[in-house]
Amino acid sequence: MIDLRDGNSRNSVTSQPGLAPLSPYLNFDPSYLPTNQPEFIFPEGAVKQRGRLELAFGQIGAACIIGAGLGGASGFYKGIKATTLAGQTGNLRRTQLINHVMKHGSSLANTLGIVSVMYSGFGVIFSWARGTDDSLNTLGAATATGMLFKSTSGLRKCATGGGIGFGIAAAYCLWNSRETLSQIRHHSVNPAQK
Repeated sequence: MIDLRDGNSRNSVTSQPGLAPLSPYLNFDPSYLPTNQPEFIFPEGAVKQRGRLELAFGQIGAACIIGAGLGGASGFYKGIKATTLAGQTGNLRRTQLINHVMKHGSSLANTLGIVSVMYSGFGVIFSWARGTDDSLNTLGAATATGMLFKSTSGLRKCATGGGIGFGIAAAYCLWNSRETLSQIRHHSVNPAQK
């Protein structure tokens, strides 16, 4: 207990007998705090995952960063090759290397960023129109993105772009639902087991 007359602590304050003493300035016992709580708090009835629009910002940023990194690496390689063949040295070579890195990095970052914006936009529109977020939205958004991205190159390249988008999305959807597919396969092999 604390003796309030002279402000000194005569006995230590503990949460339970046998435990370490608590600070007299701390008004609660830490043992009452729950140890396992969810990381995020969701309103009653809310979906416990982020929607497509919330995920879009991270996807767009990641696509730009990955594009800048890959494009910069490609530009650095091409710059070293070009400056070596030209016999450039010193400041001139360094400037040319920086130009190659910046040109190729920004070009690929812009390309991947635009593709990501189109994919995210189509995904949000399909989710809103259908009222659900599933693999069909992913397949449709990727196909529409590939077709729109190559739409200025003619009908054949537009169809090829759509096919590439569909193929990438199909691979992603299969990878993402591999556990469900293994359960379906297991159930079809042995239908007696539930």
